Amino acid sequence: MAGKVITIAQQKGGAGKTTLAAHLAVAWASAGRCVVVLDIDPQASLSGWAAMRKERPDAPTAPDIRAITGWRVAAEVDKLKKDFDVVLIDSPPHAETEARVAVRVADLVVVPIQPSPMDLWATQATLDLAKQENSTVLLVLNRVPPRSNLADTMGQAIGKLGAKVAKTQLGNRVALAAALLEGRGITEAAPSSVAGKEFAALAKEVLKAATKG
Repeated sequence: MAGKVITIAQQKGGAGKTTLAAHLAVAWASAGRCVVVLDIDPQASLSGWAAMRKERPDAPTAPDIRAITGWRVAAEVDKLKKDFDVVLIDSPPHAETEARVAVRVADLVVVPIQPSPMDLWATQATLDLAKQENSTVLLVLNRVPPRSNLADTMGQAIGKLGAKVAKTQLGNRVALAAALLEGRGITEAAPSSVAGKEFAALAKEVLKAATKG
């Protein structure tokens, strides 16, 4: 059976797209999945984290992380999904050809969105792109502050965007950045932490949604 292709997309910068990609990839790998990550974002933040990861004393070999140019995405995905359980794409934050192709080839497009009016309004462009490419979308509430009335209100507004919203929400947690600075994912650095449990749950939910999609 071919692996599932999951693209992380969000045209608004600063929504936590690459952070989400890194922690999800590690969560799947930690759960025994064979995972490859394609970094096609010109900022190459994920590739920088991968280089740091390789310098660790224990040098984890999973997930497999590769930086490629956007025009190669479709052909590369066709090959990789034969050998991997999950092909995860960290797409660039714009609607040009590379991002469009990454959305087009996906079984599921995961869109991180912070509970703020600016993120709400800016996310519509990403949803429009997914609709144009006939791609299934899962919105993920990211960096949710604890006990926030605004978060509750924004959660209701986000639910009206017309796309499915993940049941698992991600809190605004320092541990996520700390793990990345160590070249690790949160499910490696602190699997029993609240953040670790959130990402383990989200990884299961996303993969289930991709399978249904």
